[in-house]
This record gives sequence, structure tokens and C-alpha cells, in this order.
Amino acid sequence: MVQTTETPETSLRRQFAVEGMTCAACVSHVVRALRAVPGVEEASVNLATERALVMAPAQISDEVLKEAVKEAGYKLRPPSDGESEDTARKERELRTLRLKFLVSLPVGIFLLMASFRWLPGLDGLSDKALFTILFAIATPVQFWAGWQFYIGAFQGALHRTANMSTLIAIGTAAAYGYSVIATFLPGFFEKGGVMAEVYYDTAMVIIALILLGRYLEARARSQTSSAIKKLIGLRPDVAHVVRGGVEQDIHVDAVQPGDKVIVRPGERVPVDGLVVEGRSALDESTLTGESIPVEKGPGDKVYAATVNTTGSFTFEARAVGKDTALARIVQLVQDAQGSRAPIQRLADLVSSYFVSAVLIIAGATFGLWLILGPSPTLTYAVLTMVAVLIIACPCALGLATPTAIMVGIGMGAQRGILIRDAEALEQAHKLTSVILDKTGTLTHGKPQLTDVIAVGMDEREFLRLAASAERRSEHPLARAVVEGAQEKHIALAEPQEFLAAPGHGVRAVIDGKTVTIGNLALMERQGVVLHGLGERAEFLARDGKTVVYVAVDGRASGLMGVADTLRPESREAVAQLQELGLEVYMVTGDNRRTAEAIAARLGIDRVMAEVLPEKKAEVVQTLQAQGKRVAMVGDGINDAPALAQADVGIAIGTGADVAMETGGITLMSGDVRGVVAAIGLSKATMRAIRQNLFWAFFYNVLLIPVAAGILYPVFQAIGGVPAGLDWAFGDYGFLNPVLAAAAMALSSVTVVTNSLRLRRWRA
Repeated sequence: MVQTTETPETSLRRQFAVEGMTCAACVSHVVRALRAVPGVEEASVNLATERALVMAPAQISDEVLKEAVKEAGYKLRPPSDGESEDTARKERELRTLRLKFLVSLPVGIFLLMASFRWLPGLDGLSDKALFTILFAIATPVQFWAGWQFYIGAFQGALHRTANMSTLIAIGTAAAYGYSVIATFLPGFFEKGGVMAEVYYDTAMVIIALILLGRYLEARARSQTSSAIKKLIGLRPDVAHVVRGGVEQDIHVDAVQPGDKVIVRPGERVPVDGLVVEGRSALDESTLTGESIPVEKGPGDKVYAATVNTTGSFTFEARAVGKDTALARIVQLVQDAQGSRAPIQRLADLVSSYFVSAVLIIAGATFGLWLILGPSPTLTYAVLTMVAVLIIACPCALGLATPTAIMVGIGMGAQRGILIRDAEALEQAHKLTSVILDKTGTLTHGKPQLTDVIAVGMDEREFLRLAASAERRSEHPLARAVVEGAQEKHIALAEPQEFLAAPGHGVRAVIDGKTVTIGNLALMERQGVVLHGLGERAEFLARDGKTVVYVAVDGRASGLMGVADTLRPESREAVAQLQELGLEVYMVTGDNRRTAEAIAARLGIDRVMAEVLPEKKAEVVQTLQAQGKRVAMVGDGINDAPALAQADVGIAIGTGADVAMETGGITLMSGDVRGVVAAIGLSKATMRAIRQNLFWAFFYNVLLIPVAAGILYPVFQAIGGVPAGLDWAFGDYGFLNPVLAAAAMALSSVTVVTNSLRLRRWRA
């Protein structure tokens, strides 16, 4: 079935596979057909993925959309449920292209050699006999090998459209048709008793070279989705499930929520779930990009495709099939790879008029040289027209952006950087400012006990009394104290009495002693004399820590420092962002004194303190009003409004269980250095796209005039074609159509190959 996602406007986001597209002109035809359907809000088509994304109300059925595209000469179908069907279809296409090339090229070479009588036994044949033999050999192979171009052109003509197949079909048919007339109606071209030349070899070699280009292009394009294939291939096929007390091996698709699944050392987790028995360490790098194994025990979540490195464990299946984190990541990446980047609009606009413009140029070229060309004028008029038709390449324009986007987004996914769409990937390289939320982004997001200062008693006893008093409190600072004592294996007592003073602290009776814990205001209210603890408290506060005072039986007994500790990689990430020339801001709800202390440790000099979560979006707006392009980096939950407001929202994950729709980019590992990697990936991808677009435009702008004969007057002015160039430009400066075919095939392969270089990108 077609995958759909309902939006708040009750529109459906639908995805289809598109059949019959050959070039960027086809993309524009399909887009126009879809957008012409009344009610369709948006439609985009990706040549590289051969997918269409349509946003339309639920009332518009899939059949209506399919019919509209069918009338344009193409076909919509539901995308394959798995990659295997699409992979098998593409492999069949590759085999067919390869076979046709391997047959047509030797035949073309044979025709070329026979045309020049380079083969033995041909010297005694008349021109008519030789041409007839060439016709008999060329005709079946040409129309078998080139059938896809001729049928594509015919279907385009039926629907009043033109595409790459139109150019190839007209070009090769013109060379072939000219040769047929010269063979069977020689008087039409014959002058002085000499028969005109034939170009069966030209038509055949053109088709062979174009097929080679298509084959190389298709093979290279299949590699652009290698990241997705790798992700899909990570899921194991078999799961060890315990049902009715008996362990049995079943296919992973048969696992049901609630099943108990056993995972042994070295095996991959088949579905998502919760550990119920056993302990182990799992390599989650397939999802997060982090290579350090993560310890797992009862109650911890495990995810499909992660690798069990040590012990065995049993978990309860919670999410299976398309609900697993891996499946959601794959779907997210596939959708992102099919999206359009803003930079693609110019290429799309040019492509929509490209084929029509080339047909006009080819017609004008034919007419010009028929009137002004050297003798035989008709021959040169036909050959220049064929060269123009064959050398034009809308494919390169159509593939320039989507192939790079596919590879870039796929590489990001392999490294735990999930990019929601092509626009987010493009915008990331334009950033001037980055706002980093402190809690959960630069810090672990959880207060920890960092300092214990006891006065007049043993430190362990001091911590035992304090933690025992705090154990009934739910305050985050209290939990930090309790966990700090438990980490030191200190046995806690149960309070005989407990009283909370909201906003200040607690008071409890522990083993007959009254323990008061809280802030300075609580100590002053209780009349506790601090006995010189003020200086130590000042030192902790300057270090960005929250100070907790402790009094026992009304006397100051010490204090504790509690802080949300910095992630070890945070300072390095900030330094790397600054090296990129970005302004780095830290935003937090902490008081300014604490915030500035933490910022100083990170090397950040732009601090926004005491900012409530709902006000963070206003901070982003303020910077945007100053003309800055802003990235907001947060945990993806309470930072959602700010992430949405930013030019690029970057959500920091805490493993695979993350709201992947929150930001334009999601970092699965929770490592803030991923922000630097995401920006680096964006820069590398945009660099590849610009290179692709430059060569695609440069190629067409430069070579179409050459094919049209612009060098003819130049060479005439210098006394003829220089020695050594006649193999390419003949006697007068007209480009050999065979070279035009080779250049056209090379252009698309060059663009795709350049995009594939992104697979060597390293953060």
C-alpha cells in the first residue's frame, strides 16, 4: 500500500514510484501533471530515486493521481514494501542495458570498418551492394538496442511532450533514415555518378555509447542508495523466541509485541524491546554512530540491528516491523533523499524548457547549414543536426542535485546524523550563529553530587545523614545527593520525621538527630551560624555549582556542591564551531552567575541566562532580526518551539529513542560534536552540488554550440581544421556525431560519479 502520513490540515503525504522517466524533462512533465490535479497542494519528483511525493487532501484518490500522470505518458505505482523488489527490477534493467551495449558496440565497429572497406572481401563489392549489406546488419540491431528510445519518443509525442528519448530517437533516426535513402534511392543524393556516404555505423555507435552511458549512470546511481541498503541489511532474518516455554527460531517478521526474545553474544537484536533478564553491552553504532558499547540490564531499551557484544539476555518485544527505530530511520532517510533542495529550482526551471529549446536549435542548425554549409550541404546539415540532438544532456542537469543529496543524507544516517529533508541539509552550510541549550546538550541533563565538605564530623557520616534526610524528597538536587551516597555504598537510614520547605530545603530526624538541608535563606531563617563556610560556598558558586548547606542539631556541619556536569566533548565541540567562524551562544534558565561560570569553562562568551523554555524561540527571533542565520541545538522536547523557529533546528538525541521529527537534523548519539559534523556534511554536499551544476550547465552551454557548427567559421578563418583535430571535426569543423554521443554519455556519468565522492566524506 502507499505509505501516507496525515497532517493537521487533513491532507495526506503520499509517496509513489514513477516509471518511464529518462531525464529532467520527464521530471517536469510528471510534476506539472500532478500539480494540475485540482486540490493537490504540492508535488515533487526525484529523478535519482524515481519517486514522487504528493501532498493532497484525502478526497483525492490515488487513482486520480495515477490517471493524471498516465495522461502525461508515465506511470505511478505504490513504492515497494521492501528494497528487494526495487533492487531486482534495477538489476534486470542493468543486465538489459549491458547486453544491448555488448551487442550494439561490436556491430557498430563492424559497420564502421565495413563502411571504409577495411574488412577483407569487400573491395569487389559495388557501393549499392555494400550499403545493402550494411542496412541488413544495422536495421535489426539498431531497433532492438534502441527500442527504448524510440518507444519513449513515440509515447512522448502521443502525449505532446518531449524528453531525452525524443532527442536520441530523432538524432539516430535522422542518421539512419539518411542512410536508408542513400541506399535505396541513391539518385536523391547522387552527384556526378558518385553515391552519397551512409552513416549506419554512426547511428549504431551513437546508440551503443548512449547505452554505455545509461548503464554506467544506472550502476552509479544504484550506489547512491548504498547507505539505505546497508541500514536495511543490518536487521537479522531470524529471532530466537520463547513461546509456551519452548525456544524456537522464527522469521523476524513473525515476531509479535510481547514475545520474549533471546539474544546471544555476537548476534544482532531483531526488534525493539525492554530487557527482562540478563546483562550485556550493546554496540549501537549502527543507529547512533557511537562505537563505545552501551551497558544494558533489566528495564533498559534495546533496538533492532544493534549488536550484542558480551553476555546473553532476554527482552520483551515492544516495537516490530515498521515501528522499530531502525525502520523509522530508514523511512526518514528515504523521504529526505526524495526531497528537493532549494538550489535545485534553477536546474528544474531550465530542464522544463531544455528539450524544446534543443529541438529548436537543432532545427535551426539544419536549416542554416542546408543554406550556408559546404557541399554536400544536406549531408552536413543532417550531421550537425544529429550532433546537436545527441550532445544535449538534460540528464546531467536533472541528476546534479538529487544524487548528491541522496549520498549526503545517506552518509549522515550511517554516522548517526538524521537529516529530515534536503532543505535542512542545504541551509546548514549557510549558518552564521549557533545557539546551544545548556541542559541536556552541553551537560548530561541530570544533576550530580560533585563536592562534599564536612565540618566537625566524618565525611561518610556527614553524607549518610544528608542523604538519609533527602531520600523522601523528589527534588532533582535531593535525588543527586541520594544517588551520590549510594554510589559510595553508604547505607541510608529511614527518617523518623520529614518536613519539606518548598523552595528552600527539607528538615528530617535521622537517628534522633535533626538534620536541616537547604539553601542559604533556610539556614538564615533557622539561625544557623555558618562558621566560615561562606568562602567555600562562594568558590563552589563561582564554579557554576548549586550550593546545598547542611546543619545537624542547629549547628553548621558542612555543605555540598551539586551540578549538571558538562559532557566531556562539549568544550571541543564549541572550539570546533568557533573555528568554523560561527558565533556560539549558550542559552539556559540558570541564574547569570552560574551560567557565566559554565560558559567560561566552555570558552563561550555569548551567554543568555535566566531564559524560560517558552522564551527560547524569542531569542532565536532576535538573532534572526539582526540578519543572522541561526541554528538552535536542543534536546528536542521543551526546545521544540525554538527548534522550529530556527533556520536549522538540531535535536540532540539520547540514543535511538528520540523524537526524530522535532528538528531538521537529529543527532542520535547525543554528542554535540555532531553539530560540527552535520555542518561539515552540509558544506561537502553543497560543494558537490555546485560542482555538478557548474559542469552540467558549462557542458551544455559550451558543447551545444560546438555541435551546431560554431567552429566552422573559426577554422575557415585560420585556413582549415588543424592537423590532429580532423578526427573530431572533419574537414570543416563540424563535430563528429559519435563524439557527441560519447560526450553526452560522459556528462551524466561524471555528475553521478562526482556525487559518489561524498561517500569518502569523514567528519
